[in-house]
Amino acid sequence: MSIPDEQLKTGTIEDAIDQLKQRFPQDVSDDDRQGYGGVIISADKLQEAAQYIKYELGFDYLSSATAVDYLGEGVHSEDHLEMVYHAYRTTGGSALVFKAQTDRETATVPSLTPVWRGADFQEREAWDLHGVNFAGHPNLQRILLWDGFNGHPLRKDWKEAYYEEDNKPFGSRWPDGHVHRAEERNVFGKNVSYPADVDLSRLTDVSETDMYQGFGMGVDVQQVVDHNGVQTDQLIVNMGPHHPSTHGVFRMVMELDGETITKLEPVMGYLHRNHEKIGERNTFLHNIPFTDRLDYLSSMGNNHGYVLAVEQLLALGARYDPPTYRAEVLRVLMVELNRIVNHLWALGFWLNDLGAFFTPVLYFTQERERILDLFEATAGSRMMCNYMRFGGVFADLPERIHSVSNLINDRVRDFDTMKFLTEMINERIPRTIDELDEYLTQNDIVLARSKGVGYISREDAIDYSTAGPVLRGSGVAYDVRRADPYSIYPELDFDVAVQQEGDMYSRYMVRLIELRESLRILKQLLPRLEYTKGEPVNENNAQYSSKVPIGEAYGRVENGKGELGFYVVSAGDKRAAANPWRYHVRAPSFINLTPLGLMCEGNKVADAVAILGSIDIVLGETDR
Repeated sequence: MSIPDEQLKTGTIEDAIDQLKQRFPQDVSDDDRQGYGGVIISADKLQEAAQYIKYELGFDYLSSATAVDYLGEGVHSEDHLEMVYHAYRTTGGSALVFKAQTDRETATVPSLTPVWRGADFQEREAWDLHGVNFAGHPNLQRILLWDGFNGHPLRKDWKEAYYEEDNKPFGSRWPDGHVHRAEERNVFGKNVSYPADVDLSRLTDVSETDMYQGFGMGVDVQQVVDHNGVQTDQLIVNMGPHHPSTHGVFRMVMELDGETITKLEPVMGYLHRNHEKIGERNTFLHNIPFTDRLDYLSSMGNNHGYVLAVEQLLALGARYDPPTYRAEVLRVLMVELNRIVNHLWALGFWLNDLGAFFTPVLYFTQERERILDLFEATAGSRMMCNYMRFGGVFADLPERIHSVSNLINDRVRDFDTMKFLTEMINERIPRTIDELDEYLTQNDIVLARSKGVGYISREDAIDYSTAGPVLRGSGVAYDVRRADPYSIYPELDFDVAVQQEGDMYSRYMVRLIELRESLRILKQLLPRLEYTKGEPVNENNAQYSSKVPIGEAYGRVENGKGELGFYVVSAGDKRAAANPWRYHVRAPSFINLTPLGLMCEGNKVADAVAILGSIDIVLGETDR
């Protein structure tokens, strides 16, 4: 039965899938593999089907695009590569999951960049790490690895130089503990000389000139621009990777007309360590502390997104008890405190980029340190918290807390934990936010430097798959906590922070409003902490290793920088039962950089520094 056009964009996921199958009866089929969902689309119809999904069915937001290598030893007997897409409506609701398969030799599917420009960096990543070719992609180059790298390391048959085994725990290290140094087995030894069987002709020195394709080079007379009688040359300038304003090893290649940016290309990957390959070697449990190393300012949120994904798989049939209500309260308590840490730090360093030179960030540090005192007392660590567990959390709040972040003679002081929390949530943090607002929101320098600068329209913010304050700062009221709720967020009273102007000032205001909304949430959690006291927080679930049923899951949370997602595939009872077959991170710091060039064009070099700061990236998450 057909559905009227006006209802197509608001129907259920089931309705959308039915309409998609009716529109492409020969090319769309249900993914009926055990533990899987969504649909499989013929590769030659992928782009046409994607246009229908976006424009007719209303799934205007491409959240995630990644590849999976199904080599014969894995979940299925057939060898193929599979692209997996998660598309959402910005009005809210669950994902429409669609996939396209290709053989491992040809490894080609159509690019979806003409449909969603947010596919750009994600497709480049899939090419870089899996070797999937995207026909029609405007710039299909490596993005995390260097040009000339041999192979695609997320393919299952790719082995690194220090390869030991496919899955942990490695037999050479456990249970007998006889560890053999990897250098002893590696053909390069200690890298003093090349082994005899290495063909040096394959070690190609690829020049970086490819990076500058499309840029105006040097003082070509064709590139001289006349501005009312004053002639300027278009120049290429590299900012970074070792530049204090990029907040890490990140590089911006700029084409300049005087001081004005006419083109900008972000270059990343300097901190890449193949996080996802390591995650597929780890056990499911090993990956909880491993997520701490992504956005190391948002450890609690990283843990939360990952355990939500694995818990979806565990619910398919493992011995597993879902989190108790108190465990859910503790999860939300920690991630909202972590959001405050993230936003205070983001605003502090952004103000540095505007010229405030550390005064705000050092002031914000006082409250950040008190929050980290709580993390340390509860989880045992201030930043790498490793706090969440499948089915709960690592530990309950302690009865008392030792805090060093106080103003009375800088002494370590002993507090009742609930009193400490109550004072921090009701008095100290609100006072800091009020002072931030009073001194900076109408500050002349902040207004002059940020109003109308770094603009991205509502339509472009959606099309480029931006998330978090970047998306909401352009008038899109999309917050995963409301759009696709999880944990206890549906019962909590808070508003989605949104601003309409799409500039740096709007992104500042979104973060300021979200600080107050996080406080609203935290105040609602205080009585819940009191009346759930004594409930278990993770009593009956395995603390070492979990056998995860076969299937796929996508867990996502609203982190401080935007939507953080984890796509996880389990091989169930096959060889990788205790280890993920696929472990993918949808990193907001990475995807939010896709429109950086668009946001910087027409602005000055000094503005590019602040525009990058207003996006708020952490290179550990960007490069993974």
